[in-house]
Amino acid sequence: MSTPARDVEPHRHEPSRASGGLAQMPRVASAPNGVTFDLVTTRSEFDALENAWGDLFARAGRDCHVFQTFNWLWHWANHFLAEPGADGAQLAIVTAHADGRLAMAWPLVTEAVGPIKRLTWMGEPVSQYGDLLIEERADKAEILAAAWDFVVRRTGAGVVELRKVRADSNVAPLLAAIGATVTANLTAPYLALSSAPSLAEYEKRYSSSSRRNRKRHWRRLEERGAASAVCYDSGSEAGALAAEALRLKLVWLNARGLVSPALSDPRTERFFSDAARADVRPAGCHVTGILSDGRPVALGIGVDCKGRSVMHVAAYDLDYEKVGAGGLIIEANLRRAFERGMGVFDLMAPGDAYKLEWADDAAAVCDWAVPISVLGRAYSTLYLGVLKSAVKRGLEAMPVGLRRGLASAMTRRPG
Repeated sequence: MSTPARDVEPHRHEPSRASGGLAQMPRVASAPNGVTFDLVTTRSEFDALENAWGDLFARAGRDCHVFQTFNWLWHWANHFLAEPGADGAQLAIVTAHADGRLAMAWPLVTEAVGPIKRLTWMGEPVSQYGDLLIEERADKAEILAAAWDFVVRRTGAGVVELRKVRADSNVAPLLAAIGATVTANLTAPYLALSSAPSLAEYEKRYSSSSRRNRKRHWRRLEERGAASAVCYDSGSEAGALAAEALRLKLVWLNARGLVSPALSDPRTERFFSDAARADVRPAGCHVTGILSDGRPVALGIGVDCKGRSVMHVAAYDLDYEKVGAGGLIIEANLRRAFERGMGVFDLMAPGDAYKLEWADDAAAVCDWAVPISVLGRAYSTLYLGVLKSAVKRGLEAMPVGLRRGLASAMTRRPG
């Protein structure tokens, strides 16, 4: 099997020297003929788009648009959208209508970062793969350029920060064309399940020792109690196990002195619990578990979309680390993906070593930034370009014990 490239250090393009060194924006006087734009800023306006959004997704959505479905974003809005006028994420969705129907939906939000208004993806931090939905049209590039001009001017954003953009996304060519800065290069490993007629045939690409190890891990698990695997696509059990998966992941992170602001946010747990249990506006969420004597010792939260199964969260009880519980939950989700006829099993970014051991290949994923104002340029250059990486390196250089104490203090929840 091919070996995907590992994540690399950020590659930064030089911003355009136009407009005082800021990225040059396309000057579009008007939308292409017959295309009208609107900026959706209220929850009621977003909710009113449900049917049109679903129709657009059916026509133009691809399997990698797993986080751009209306239902996924609807659940996100229930937990992360701020009240009008309050601090936090405010809707700034760009829509384009043509020929009497929705032709483009660009899910964005604005947030205040100190004195700077930042434009970023609707769906953060629980979404990955950020993108917009747009019909395949001859004037697609013109629509995107006009939409960019429209949203920057209407929102008055000082910086645009778009994370986890796949190289094959709809928005990537636009970002490259306007001279956006790449602030991080990542890889998203995946398994091409459609390349084999069965799971047994697919697994032949792994070494015999690797296959034996997984069987040995299962036997060791059975030695500790009755072992079983479960999977829920909705319902109260799914919601409860999703919450437990987030708890186990935080324990795992804290034990290694790692901090994840997204996972530490109580809204994240509530979001996944609701999305997993939902039978109204289902978002494709499912929860898989490995049980020992009926107790979950490894859990996975996944999302399905048009033949792609994404492994979003994988977690296990540290007491079961030596029996390979982490590998067992990946294997359980891989088996489920085959049983459901999925063509791709996606482990997402970053391209960690354990993911690469499973993967056939990896997709390129970038974080992008576009400074619009002088303050936005300072944020992009100093924070995204220098400070963020320096803080990460500093944390990695700390002794594990010190990092563990810091992580525990930063993730401690009230009550």
